Formats: sequence, C-alpha cells, structure tokens
Amino acid sequence: LVTHKDNSTTIKMTAKFIKSIASIAKTSARRKHLDRAIYATSQVSQLGRSFSASSQVTTSEKPKFRYLSAWFCPFAHRATLALEHHAERVDYEWVEALGWEQREDKGNVTGTGKEWWYHWKADELKRVNPSALVPTLIPVVNGESDESKVVYESLVTIDFVDQISGAEGTDRLVPADPYEAARCRVWADKVNREMCSPYYGVLVRTDENERMENFEALIKGLTAFSKELSKTPGPAFLADGQLSNVDFALIPWAFRYYVFEHYRGDEYVINVERYPELKPYQEWFDYVMECPQVKRTLPDKDEYLEHIGKYADSSARSKVANAVRRGVSAHELDDEKDEY
Repeated sequence: LVTHKDNSTTIKMTAKFIKSIASIAKTSARRKHLDRAIYATSQVSQLGRSFSASSQVTTSEKPKFRYLSAWFCPFAHRATLALEHHAERVDYEWVEALGWEQREDKGNVTGTGKEWWYHWKADELKRVNPSALVPTLIPVVNGESDESKVVYESLVTIDFVDQISGAEGTDRLVPADPYEAARCRVWADKVNREMCSPYYGVLVRTDENERMENFEALIKGLTAFSKELSKTPGPAFLADGQLSNVDFALIPWAFRYYVFEHYRGDEYVINVERYPELKPYQEWFDYVMECPQVKRTLPDKDEYLEHIGKYADSSARSKVANAVRRGVSAHELDDEKDEY
C-alpha cells in the first residue's frame, strides 16, 4: 500500500505480524458502529501502523485512497477534514457515493404520486461497507483499489488518516502523549453522543417538547465542552491552537447549527447572549472556522439548508432519520431496524 515516508530501516514483516493484521481487519469488518467505542479507535491505530509497515517494503509515495463520500453528510465531513488537514501527506479521490431520490408511491401514501426521500447508494459503497454508509476509505495500490483493507466509521477515519499520514508534533490530530490521546478519544466520543446526535432529534422529532428536550441536551453538552476547553490555553481543544480529532468530531455539526433558527425558530438559536456559559465554545468556533483546512471543506449554506429540509419536514428516510424517528439517538442506529 502506498503510505508516508519513513526514515526508519525497512521492516521485515513476519508471518505472525501478517496474521495479526488479518485478525484486526476481520474484527473491524464485524464491528458495525465503531463511533460508539473508544476501543475501536485503538484498533484502527494498529491498522494504520500495519499499512505503514507494509509501505516500507514497497514504496515511499504518499498513501492514496478512493474516498466514498457525500457532500451534505456531516459524518463524512469529519473524514474530509482529516484528509484536508493532511493533504500534503495523503492523496484521495473523492467519489460521491450517496445521494437522494424519491421513489414511486404505488399506494399513494403521500397523495403526490411520489414517496418520501430515500438514499441511493453507489454499488461500490454497498460492496465494501457492510452498513453502506459514508465516509468509507479504500486504499489504492499501484492504481488499483484494495478492497481487502477498507476503513469506515467517521471517528475512526479521523484517527486512521492521522496515523497513516506520518504527521509529527503539532500536525498530529491525535497527540503523541498517551494521556492527551486518551482524553481526546474520550471527548471525541462524548461530542458524538452529546453534541451531534441531539441535532437530529431537534430536526426529526415532530413533538415540540421532544425537540426542545434534544436542544437542551445539546446545550448541556456544549456547556460541558466549554468547561473542558477552559482547562487549556485554547482556543482549540488542545493547547496552543493545535487541531485534534475532538475538534474535527464537532466542527461539521457546529457549522450546521445555523439551520435550527430557520426550521425551528428563535428559541433554537445558539449564541453567547442567550448562553453566556458558552463563551469558550464561541471562541473555539470562531477560531476553527477560520482555519484554512476547515474553510475549504464547508458546504454552501443555502444548498445545505435546502438539503436538511428533508429531515425538518420528516420526509427523509435515511438510517439516521429512521433511528431518531423510532425513538433512539442517531448514534444508536441499527442497520437492520433502520434500513429503508
């Protein structure tokens, strides 16, 4: 596999090491929802090291991937941020692999002759990812896709791209310091559950009380995030403005919170005038949104606003929307129960 440059001597891969890689890959393939397990990120870190080791006996070129994505998806946006952060170290080819379509309403359920909006998915995505979700990374070796080493799940892809990039020092998204790395992984998971999942509850749930409950849960999560930010000089999660997997876990949703005011009203506006305890969060937001690798990944606000209307009017039938509709959080989606 094409990976980053390494000044160490060529590593001779033993049969035992190869066997361990196969075991990791097999375990990873069975794990459906890695975003919920901090343990999973350590497994992907091992996988990243295996890619790096194999590169030392083949080539010194940058690693390259087919990046199966969707422009509107905040989960995929996480991987995009990592890839752009390491753009000098990792190459990728964007493949729009997921979109929307309205299917025929044979029973005239909607009265319009058309059904709700469903995701169409590229055959490649359905073939390589058991959940058929984005983001999905497929390594490219000698111009050919290697579908035996596919990496997916948004938080995992951040850690993986960081690992395989070979970045050092403050260019890393997962710190070299074991304590800080552990703290980042805990908070990336916390961000996912408490500051991203409630976003869909505000939009998908039709009962106003339930919408507000999700919004209040989101504010509670952002308040905890603000307190954690205050532990370091800031303005990013790590000291001295170093970007991390925690920042990239939240940025896609923080950018998209603006849709609340349009679809749910003034009560759902997030600002420091209404929530002064979120001042550290606001300073963080202002800082990360000006970072070049962030700015160039942000979708057009008007186009995204139109897209997310499918969730706001309950016409979206994605796995995330279906999970929230049946009463669980977005991060608790089930491939079988929430299929469409």
